[in-house]
Amino acid sequence: MNDITTFVFDVDGVLTDSSVFVTNEGEMLRTMNIRDGYAMKAAVESGFKVCIISGGSNEGVRIRLRNLGVTDIYLGTPDKVQTFKEYTENNSIKPENVLYMGDDIPDFHVMKLVGLPTCPQDASPEIKNICRYVSHVKGGRGAVRDVIEQVMKVQGKWMEYFNGQHD
Repeated sequence: MNDITTFVFDVDGVLTDSSVFVTNEGEMLRTMNIRDGYAMKAAVESGFKVCIISGGSNEGVRIRLRNLGVTDIYLGTPDKVQTFKEYTENNSIKPENVLYMGDDIPDFHVMKLVGLPTCPQDASPEIKNICRYVSHVKGGRGAVRDVIEQVMKVQGKWMEYFNGQHD
């Protein structure tokens, strides 16, 4: 965790609990955990890169993430490996310095490329088998906060951030 400079997260099943509420108009609504958002904001403001790579393409998700300071958002991504490679190359990021949190088969191949593959407690068995860390928390219930907080604590940046009086 000392060498992590970049967090990459999937959305559905990681930032959400995989539930989708469908309105009469066909709009699909998701819920996100406030503490996950708070941790992402703390990571961004502490100098970490935070990237989202998701097959889903909900613009409400993009707006929420931008409000947290996340600017590297790739939604509607058909090939996560290609997107990840382009992102790391374009930003001079070494894959071994990346923590990726995914939860299901579409994340499998990209997770094998990173230094620290992680997943929520309720991830699929195939994903759990390749992870170096399985959170004790389910997706959409604080798993993102868990990994960000741990990395920032190991690097001495968690309480340093809060000593700056951030809300």
